[in-house]
Amino acid sequence: MKDEIDQRMWERRDSKRLDRWFGDVDVVHGTNYVVAPTSRRALVSVYDCWFLANPQLADGAVARAGAVLARRVAGGAHVHTSSHASATAVRALLDTDRVTAIHLGPPDIGEAPPQPPVSGLPRQPFVLALGTRERRKNLPRLLRAFALLAEHHDVALVIAGAAGDDDAAVMTAFDRLPARARRRCWLLGAVDAATRSWLLHHAHVIAYPSLDEGFGFPVLEAQLAGVPLVAANAGSIPEVAGDGAALVDPLAVDELSATLVRAVTDDDLRDRLVRDGTTNVQRFSWERTAQEMTALYRALASGAMAP
Repeated sequence: MKDEIDQRMWERRDSKRLDRWFGDVDVVHGTNYVVAPTSRRALVSVYDCWFLANPQLADGAVARAGAVLARRVAGGAHVHTSSHASATAVRALLDTDRVTAIHLGPPDIGEAPPQPPVSGLPRQPFVLALGTRERRKNLPRLLRAFALLAEHHDVALVIAGAAGDDDAAVMTAFDRLPARARRRCWLLGAVDAATRSWLLHHAHVIAYPSLDEGFGFPVLEAQLAGVPLVAANAGSIPEVAGDGAALVDPLAVDELSATLVRAVTDDDLRDRLVRDGTTNVQRFSWERTAQEMTALYRALASGAMAP
């Protein structure tokens, strides 16, 4: 709530009086889309650009963040993105060349608990989808694709993620599943770290059909867990996944379903995706992220990246 109040204050006026609270600093970094008005060098991190490309779908708080972001960038703020795909989108959507792409590091997926942390999880092989139930995650199409998969294969679907702006559409798609598929579908909601780890390590396939991503931690989570990944050819996903994913058009339900079938049944494909994913994830490290962010801070502070 405090962040939202601060954001609204920054929206209503661009006063730089907050500078007195920053102390003797060279760069002010807003790490999540919004940076305070400041006379110092300003840096703002932007991840996915879904809400910028689709403003009609943004709710009030997100729309306000977009307006603040656009003003800060127009006023000279430099943008950090977590992928080159997002950098390209930012350049087009915010009309700026002051953009630096720095990849994030891999997530910590931990070791799977010996027993499922929650009861009632599927006993048969399951496809896992992780992420908030928001529009860009494309979950209604995944449910429709799963209905086709479940017609001929004994496989379940687990969707784990907090409620979001696509809840109604997700529940409608769930309710429209044939009875056979609906009995094999689990909507878990938000899960804790132990449950997430267990799901990652025990999934048969991970599905990530998102319409846009700024980085996409589930891509690397799948590769760290050694699980075949079927993902969208959208946003940063191809860039981050490398060769370690079977990529599909996220709008094509039949293609998504057919690729899931292959990832479930084709051992050669499964082995290749796991092998290539294990190799790919080694490209990412938090040490490299820290080094590149430090270099960016120094360049901004020195004026080497002047507005």
